[in-house]
Amino acid sequence: MLTINDLEPKQVVFVDGDPYEILEVAHQHIGRGGSNVQTRIKNLRTGAVLSRNFKPADKFEEVEVEKKPIKFLYANKGEYWFCEEDKPSHRFTLASETLGDSAIFLKSNTIVEAIMADEKLLNIELPVKMDLKVVEAPPSIRGNTAQGGTKIVKLETGAEVAVPLFINEGDTVRVNTQTKLYVERVEKI
Repeated sequence: MLTINDLEPKQVVFVDGDPYEILEVAHQHIGRGGSNVQTRIKNLRTGAVLSRNFKPADKFEEVEVEKKPIKFLYANKGEYWFCEEDKPSHRFTLASETLGDSAIFLKSNTIVEAIMADEKLLNIELPVKMDLKVVEAPPSIRGNTAQGGTKIVKLETGAEVAVPLFINEGDTVRVNTQTKLYVERVEKI
């Protein structure tokens, strides 16, 4: 059993009977009172992210998870279809509620990590950075931009991201899937 002092980011533990991935951990000590831990955790069954405080008396059971590469095929009516990387005939699906926000960056033939526990698929983990094509970009308007301006563009997956004014329709940009922020423009080859 783990205590609040053992919690670390990227760790998977059971909380209220569901597997949760620890995203952030902050230890707090308030005056003469006891210490506690403030966390951001992600439910691996539903994809919901929430903030939760734990006291020193709380105990956690660690979940043994296995990660293996799978390929995203396509989305249809709220279902996302995947297959094993080396066996395209072994197909399976995940609901959009399970994937949560990570679904906005999925494009066909993307290799992602499947998070599995007890031979059961819980969720997926996207690559940290992905290259996506800009399909809609408003024109750049120069103006009051002392520190440089940004505009919202639409990517090939339907995601909308704030990018610098020099990005145009047809450009390929690199996006951080964890922070949902623009990283850089990918050079055309």
